[in-house]
Amino acid sequence: MVLRPEVAAEATIAKAVAAGLEAISMPLFRIEPVEWRAPDVGSFDGLLLTSANAVRSAGKGLEDLRGLKAFAVGEATAEAARGAGFDIAATGDSGIDRLLRSIDGDLRLLHPCGADRREPREVRQRITPLVVYRSRPIDEPNLSCASGQVALIHSPRAGLRFAELVADRNSIAVAAISEAALEALGEGWEKAEVADAPNDDALLALAARLCNKPDPE
Repeated sequence: MVLRPEVAAEATIAKAVAAGLEAISMPLFRIEPVEWRAPDVGSFDGLLLTSANAVRSAGKGLEDLRGLKAFAVGEATAEAARGAGFDIAATGDSGIDRLLRSIDGDLRLLHPCGADRREPREVRQRITPLVVYRSRPIDEPNLSCASGQVALIHSPRAGLRFAELVADRNSIAVAAISEAALEALGEGWEKAEVADAPNDDALLALAARLCNKPDPE
């Protein structure tokens, strides 16, 4: 079960199918753009991009920021940024904290982001958040066939929401993209494990292992 919002869910499902998994989309949130105004780009050295949703939701206003080099948290975000005309200065592979540790600590970074933004743990750079979208919970997501499935948890917020909605946990396995996402789920699941790295490839590798668990003796 892919619980992330569209369009991101489509990319995850395509990877899952290519890996031989049967995947279905059950989004818990809906992405909505919000109005924003581009600041003076001369005040910044680059863009911090932590979600492809920010690139997709920001709209034409992004054109005013194309003179800034982009630092992307992962390849999916970098790909969306390239499609929007940005030059990628660095691409991370293990989350925002590791990305920030790997780049110049004196950088002034503009961070187009969602309204529910996680603060990095250790920050040397000057980061200015700019909210360009919000993700709203879907009131009554269809989770009728969740029993016996493996759920992909892409964020702590998704973990909290999924835990709120599911009453019978002991028949559902969960694959979490990070320790924070795993903690948000709470206890009582059939199995609950965290991926080796905070990206789709590692998450799907974990899901494949959970899906192919041996029959109980």
